[in-house]
Amino acid sequence: MFTEDQTDLIDFFNQNKQKLIQDWENAIVTTNTDPFKLKIHENGEALLEVLLNMHKMTEKELLDIIEKLAIEVSEERVLADINLGDFVYNVNLGRTVLYSQLSTTGIPWAALQEALNKVNFCFDKFLYYAVSHYSEAKNKIIEEKTMHIDSTHQDRLTLLGQMTSSFIHEFRNPLTSVQGFIQLLKADYPEMKYLDIISSELDQLNFRISQFLLLSKKELIGKEKDNFNLNTLVEEVLNFLYPSILDGKVKIRKELREDIILNGYADEIRQVLINIIFNAIDVLNHDENPNPTIEINSSLEDQFIKINISNNGPVIPAELRKSIFEPFFTTKKLGTGLGLFVCKEIIEKHKGNLECDSSPDKTTFSILLPVAALTP
Repeated sequence: MFTEDQTDLIDFFNQNKQKLIQDWENAIVTTNTDPFKLKIHENGEALLEVLLNMHKMTEKELLDIIEKLAIEVSEERVLADINLGDFVYNVNLGRTVLYSQLSTTGIPWAALQEALNKVNFCFDKFLYYAVSHYSEAKNKIIEEKTMHIDSTHQDRLTLLGQMTSSFIHEFRNPLTSVQGFIQLLKADYPEMKYLDIISSELDQLNFRISQFLLLSKKELIGKEKDNFNLNTLVEEVLNFLYPSILDGKVKIRKELREDIILNGYADEIRQVLINIIFNAIDVLNHDENPNPTIEINSSLEDQFIKINISNNGPVIPAELRKSIFEPFFTTKKLGTGLGLFVCKEIIEKHKGNLECDSSPDKTTFSILLPVAALTP
């Protein structure tokens, strides 16, 4: 219950309610574009009405009314798209206006203390509920906009993927024919020059096309996973890259774990190995290292096989290591920036992980893949 002095304070505020609201309304920050500008007076009156009647309510009743009003006002502020700082400032102006009238009441300060504590309680709770709901509503709007943007972007990517896949298949058909005729020419004219070079370049072109195909869709229709031997795959890749290895005078050092069986798409893992090793060869070819070396080793970690592919070329700066797996990032003049991105996509599709670590001594790409079985 309020004391007689505190009741006098309530009576004073009640008698001067319209002036208090008008002073509050004159002081607040607002804009001409605010669609709820005319409701500001009504909202201020509603909050002041709560303050004038708070002594008649239980704390729960008081909090329920404050929360309901705060949510209603914050919804308006969200729709008006005003700055949250302006909103908090305007609410606190109401508290300031109330305090500014205290000196005119003639009531001793000690007698006012309990009533003022309750006024502060109401303002603080109102701001807490209003700001919390405002933030939640704003976050919801942002999430909905983000989902719309993501959905639109995903639709475009899907269309791009379909177009890319269609283009690649159309491109591959004549490429396959050309490769076939090259083989026929080799058989008929084994001494003809440049056929091996043409064949090698066609293989590289086919390899690049495969990157775009893997980029355009996660799984290939009609393609099934199968078990394959990792060490055999490594040997196939090194044989495929042998001309490049020989041309760059690169030394290959291998230390592979006993035969490991993986389950997945062998041609995709082959492409990852080709891409990483070929990149290493290319880096070493542009470096003045007198002893260019690539190390390939594997080790078993629980149910995963870890394949490290290292080269003793120049260090990759830390700021670049954060970006090398991003699409279209490249340091090569003629690079597409898709190679390592596709590699990471493939490894993650196989429930694995691909990382890069680089120091002045060597740069290592680490591939972690789940093991299907160990060969007996």
